[in-house]
Amino acid sequence: MADIVKMPKLSDTMEEGVVSKWHKKVGDQVKSGDLLAEIETDKATMDFESFQDGVLLYIGVEEGKGAPVESVLAILGKKGEDYKALLESAASNSSDNKEEAPAVEEAPAPAKESTAPVASTSSSDDSRLKISPLARKLATEKGIDINQVNGSGDGGRIVKRDVESYTPSSGATAPTAAAPVFVPAGTESYTEVPVSQMRKVIAKRLSESKFTAPHFYLTVEIDMDNAIASRTAINASGEVRISYNDFVVKACGMALRKHPAINSSWLGDRIRTNQHIHIGVAISVEDGLLVPVVRFADQKGLHQISAEVKEYAGKAKAKKLQPADWEGNTFTISNLGMFDIDEFTAIINTPDSCILAVGSIQQKPVVKNGAVVPGNIMKVTLSCDHRVVDGVAGAEFLKTLKSYLENPVMMLV
Repeated sequence: MADIVKMPKLSDTMEEGVVSKWHKKVGDQVKSGDLLAEIETDKATMDFESFQDGVLLYIGVEEGKGAPVESVLAILGKKGEDYKALLESAASNSSDNKEEAPAVEEAPAPAKESTAPVASTSSSDDSRLKISPLARKLATEKGIDINQVNGSGDGGRIVKRDVESYTPSSGATAPTAAAPVFVPAGTESYTEVPVSQMRKVIAKRLSESKFTAPHFYLTVEIDMDNAIASRTAINASGEVRISYNDFVVKACGMALRKHPAINSSWLGDRIRTNQHIHIGVAISVEDGLLVPVVRFADQKGLHQISAEVKEYAGKAKAKKLQPADWEGNTFTISNLGMFDIDEFTAIINTPDSCILAVGSIQQKPVVKNGAVVPGNIMKVTLSCDHRVVDGVAGAEFLKTLKSYLENPVMMLV
């Protein structure tokens, strides 16, 4: 008999999924293990495989459209099988679904192109172009003129992969997403784009963190002279390239081992002190922020940490991170030093009780041995959840962190 395939929960924070591409169409035979669709979560675009055999009788979510977790994604069954009653039953049993149930038809209508106005940098008439809603949205965000993109989908339809792989030809004038738009003086103007799944979850989780966890902040200056010398010596070998952020990850791992209170979580009626140290490293991507996790960071060498973070950065930008890559953090680091930010405060990445905000290394005069000399100073700020961490505990952690970064040889002991 026919079975409903529900929108899967592909990440711990996923509440809604967007179908970026269907790999099967209505009437196709589907086998268990076949790739059914590509689904965009709040953190990545992931392949969704069928868990059963059957014919694809019904598609409940069009390409480029979103639906809540556990809603009807598709129906599989025997060829020609009636699935109306199954859809009606699913609609009546879904007490949490506030949206109107999809209409039941003898044969599903073909997906329609979105006719909603979308901000575009092209002055050409693109209304006749065949393009998926997701591809149109992506082109708008990237500032790509869709008239210049060749479609590889059915009938020349432009799909997501066409936009992602598009490279302007020689002499092309397609602007980038950051290109300024000319607006005549005295004219009011704006553009709007739909909120992505990632941005929705970022907004929800950070709001919950900021307004439920009582934050306080501790800032310390760190003399980075020895770290600079150590990094220069390591990188001179040519065997591996270490960043200052790798030093920070390693130093935090070792400091957390000495100060387990910082490596804790607030769970409402209890506090969990983690014996393992999994450090989340915030990585900026086009739609927001991803936080892959360096596991057992205190037990790894600088070269291992460096390799992992670089691999995560590449996967994050390609939206190839998997749930195992971002789950389980016990502490988080957010580094804006590469953008010349002196110092800042970060919102705690729950369920962690602390997050470290790392600024840039600034050259400034410092006092050493009673004399004013040139120095290289980096400011770090620890955001703490006061329900778990008190000021003294946070200060002691920063003192240990400072000692490791100012004497990197101690991290080799």
